[in-house]
Amino acid sequence: MVQRLVASEPRSVLDLGCGWGELMLRILDEAPGASGVGIDLNGEDLARGRANAEERGLGGRVEFVQESATDTAHGPADVVLCLGAGHALSSAALPLATVEALRALRGLVNPGGRVVLGEGFWQRTPTAAELAAMWPDARADEHLSLGDLVDAAIEAGFRPLWVEAANDEEWEEFESAYRSDAEEWLASHPDHPLAAETRAKVDTQRASWLRGYRGVLGIAYLTLVPVVD
Repeated sequence: MVQRLVASEPRSVLDLGCGWGELMLRILDEAPGASGVGIDLNGEDLARGRANAEERGLGGRVEFVQESATDTAHGPADVVLCLGAGHALSSAALPLATVEALRALRGLVNPGGRVVLGEGFWQRTPTAAELAAMWPDARADEHLSLGDLVDAAIEAGFRPLWVEAANDEEWEEFESAYRSDAEEWLASHPDHPLAAETRAKVDTQRASWLRGYRGVLGIAYLTLVPVVD
């Protein structure tokens, strides 16, 4: 993905809901003439991003800003990243939030630029039992299918340059890594005052995956190019 994006010779990168901006930093590392701006509300993540940028010698070419991505004054940019953060661009409920996020992204990318949207989609319609095991108030109409997600991008003024999705192995690596530190701590500190609370949180999240969205919820990565107005 990085190589495809830097092939367009970007000069500017905007990362919305950036966290610590890992993909943005990798792009900047491969595109020496580019600068970047990452936007997020989480100060700890932004601090980690700044530290990582300094460690890689990229501190002078990237800025991490603590603010809302909604109606941001930053941009337009040659590459716009929005990975799992479409909700930051709309106050609507899903899936309308995804549609509105795509419209907002269309206004934040330069002509000939690239947008990378990472967004959830239903691989199939979830059953009532699967929905009950997911997050609170999960709905069958909460996400689009992959085909409908791509159609929404086209309707927003893009052409889909690349369509890809996380595979089962990547999902399992992500889910296991997400809990591994906590699981190791729990195994070594079973009687700690915080163990019961931590165990309950970890068990609930794991059950949500294994009994709820595993094999049902997918994550798509759409690389989009704006249609000339």
